[in-house]
Amino acid sequence: MTQVQTSMIVIFAILWPMFAAAQSADEAAAEVRPVFVQTMIVPSPEQNLTRQFFGQVAALETVDISFEVGGYLTMLDAREGALVAQGDLLGQLDLGPFERAVERAELTLAQAERDLERANTLAQRNVTSAVQAENAATARDLADVALREAREALADATIAAPFDALVADRLGTAFTNVEPGTPILRLHNMSEIRVEFDLPERLLTVIGDPADVTFTGQYVGREAGIPLSFREFRAETTGVGQSYTISLAAAPVKDVRLLPGRTMTVMAILQQQLDGLLLPASAIANHPGGGQTVVAVVQRGDALVAEQIPVEVQSSNGADFAVVGLEPGIEIVEIGAHLIADGTQIQRFTRLTQEGS
Repeated sequence: MTQVQTSMIVIFAILWPMFAAAQSADEAAAEVRPVFVQTMIVPSPEQNLTRQFFGQVAALETVDISFEVGGYLTMLDAREGALVAQGDLLGQLDLGPFERAVERAELTLAQAERDLERANTLAQRNVTSAVQAENAATARDLADVALREAREALADATIAAPFDALVADRLGTAFTNVEPGTPILRLHNMSEIRVEFDLPERLLTVIGDPADVTFTGQYVGREAGIPLSFREFRAETTGVGQSYTISLAAAPVKDVRLLPGRTMTVMAILQQQLDGLLLPASAIANHPGGGQTVVAVVQRGDALVAEQIPVEVQSSNGADFAVVGLEPGIEIVEIGAHLIADGTQIQRFTRLTQEGS
């Protein structure tokens, strides 16, 4: 072997490990794949606290209708599920006995007035005593009271709708005798439609006055929301979950019939000014050295790299987290921030992936 060949072999032996190391590094870099993450833009400090609840349509009130007098029920004109207007005739007893009672009371009053007039005349002539005249006046007054009671009984023998109502249940049957106070109809007061839902005690503390909250109702089959206005809340917690029942009034909507018992989604929006930036809990990570961080998305050349930013986290209710020390408009990792290390190469998750990508 010549001296030149020997020198070439020595040079190749020295340079080969360097070429092999460089090739291994290139292959390792090619094998590094970015981590797909879901990102969000940090909003401005003035934000809306939004919550969603499952509500139920309810009537303003539900009442059982009955006669104040007893008698034979001759007419009951109320179909279940029908809407009736205020003043519509719903039921009626046999009016004959009540009309005759009014006639008797009128005749009794007329006779009592004649007796009083005769007693006064005789008392003025000193034929009878003044006491008899006073007794006649009392009898006349009693007859007048009896006539008013007879007329009221005649009026009570007919039932009209006390308000715009929905007939919920027909409890009585026509052509039967009914006793005073026996319910014959159950009516829903539909003059104002209510929507009720349970608000946890913790959220009521955060909200403060429910009148400051903007409520909107949504239900299946209608895209547009229905404006809801706060009316009242039941100041007694329910047995489960320490929640208060909130009652809202639904604005009238054309061609929409809201029936009691129908479910409705209630969106509650509270405008508030926070000390920090409101972020989801999944965007906040605990730093190994202590404190909390968020993972920012930083552009470095053609790649996106994760960069941890220390922040201060505040929470008044344990559910909403306000972050101090972060500028609005920064793009951060929204979900799984605790899984992303500083400097990790990342890529935005667009929900449009291909097999093998």
